[in-house]
Amino acid sequence: MPLNPPNSLCLRQLFVNPKQARYQNVFRLALWLLFGATLVAVTWARIRLLGLPLERDEGEYAYTGQLLLQGIPPYKLAYSMKFPGTAASYALLMSIFGDTTTGIHLGLIVINLVTVGLIFFLGRYLLSELAGLAAAAAYGVISLMPYVLAQAAHATHFVVLPAIAGTSILLRALDRQSRILILASGCLFGLALLMKQPGLFFVLFGIVYLFSRGRSEHVKLRQSALRSLIFLLGVTVPLLVTCLLLWNVGVFEQFWFWTIKYAGQYGSQVSIADGLRILANNLPNAVGTAWPIWGIAASGLVMCMVNRTLRTRAVFLTTFAFFSILAVCPGFYFRPHYFILVLPAVSLLAGLAVAAALDTIRFGAQNFRFVVLLLFGFALAWPIWAEADFFFERPLAEANRMVNGTNPFLESIKIGEYIRAQSSVSDTIAVLGSEPQIYFYSRRHSATGYIYTYGLMEPQPYAHQMQQEMMREIETAHPKFLVMVVVNKSWLAGRDSDQSILRWADAYCDANYEEVGLINISDRGTDYYLSGRPPNVTPTADHILIYRRKA
Repeated sequence: MPLNPPNSLCLRQLFVNPKQARYQNVFRLALWLLFGATLVAVTWARIRLLGLPLERDEGEYAYTGQLLLQGIPPYKLAYSMKFPGTAASYALLMSIFGDTTTGIHLGLIVINLVTVGLIFFLGRYLLSELAGLAAAAAYGVISLMPYVLAQAAHATHFVVLPAIAGTSILLRALDRQSRILILASGCLFGLALLMKQPGLFFVLFGIVYLFSRGRSEHVKLRQSALRSLIFLLGVTVPLLVTCLLLWNVGVFEQFWFWTIKYAGQYGSQVSIADGLRILANNLPNAVGTAWPIWGIAASGLVMCMVNRTLRTRAVFLTTFAFFSILAVCPGFYFRPHYFILVLPAVSLLAGLAVAAALDTIRFGAQNFRFVVLLLFGFALAWPIWAEADFFFERPLAEANRMVNGTNPFLESIKIGEYIRAQSSVSDTIAVLGSEPQIYFYSRRHSATGYIYTYGLMEPQPYAHQMQQEMMREIETAHPKFLVMVVVNKSWLAGRDSDQSILRWADAYCDANYEEVGLINISDRGTDYYLSGRPPNVTPTADHILIYRRKA
């Protein structure tokens, strides 16, 4: 049977007389105030962190978006194993807010607030207004946490938004028996996939839920199959349009190699056993100080299983949670920002738990209802208070070091500014290392499409071919500046890594370039020598060398 219309959650309607109605209004106002206060706090924190330097993934999307705004398609001057949706979204946001670090993070605030709003509407439609408010407030907090690197505009934020929008429309489409809405829902799920490949699991959720709803409503197999075909047609529209555009501009071959062939190799390097060990190490970190919200969500999951009145919602919530978890798993890397994909499911389960707890307390025990509300307020406030040092107090340089360690993200700003001041727009540069943000800051084109060097060091069959191609592209372009990043996190070279490109780099720089800058990075801070290295200064373990082409 179809889900009930908005605000008709099967939870008992408690307030029937004027006094009960007053309590209901007070509670509704109190939860709205809690939601508003939460939204103000998380938005304030994000605004204060607007100036954090871009990290690597942000640098990739920002540089590719910058190229798009110049009319240069993805995969031409910047190779990437990710689908181009997030880079296109960056280009759109930068065209609105400016192609700066602040502009990108302003765009992230908009993306996050829209997602919060969508979760509220989804929770309200599926459960009740109270549940929607609780879920939206919970998402606002846990999608801010530094443990999932949520202050950075990762692709996972961009996957979640169309996935939640598509889910909301899918529910309405099935309730209204609207094929047009099913098609629209499929298009939104297709956009989620276009942002990054793990969006595929939300597409699978849509298909499975379509069939499960059809079965529970005793829909004929032919009609159920037709709905699924319409949904899949919607999914393919964004992908097909993208493929046609990439083919038209001559980069489809590169797109196919990087996003399908190489991405397949990348996703098969970690064994299941190693993946489980990585998950065991990273999951507690991803939960972090937001454990009260995760705990409430866990209780909501239990309620789905044992509360008969919630069973019509339990199918949706458990299926959505299952596929959200699968979206975190590709490659078994379980990197912190991957967990952003499961946060909407966690939030909805937390919203259900709060609304169900309030509903079980009958009139005459209203003080206990306020206790539940206070406990939920504590669950929201605790993570923000526990991380207040990062959110509200530390200078941005120290806040950056807290989450990014000695990764050269802040240093990349000065490197980019130096190169921009010492070169012309027609000059190209090359970065030997995985620091694409340097291209964005310098506003100079890369001499090679290899804006990451991780793939060159990985034990995969294309590694040697990639190294040879990167060397050939740099030698052909003969860039004016070459930046050598001697930081292990920028290469992740292992014992079995091919060292050819490192030996080539030493010989090529000695023959064709002169050193003009040194940046020494350590736990104590960073020292910049951009006017030549003093005689008594030697490179530290982590350092960056800037070379200029000899006259």
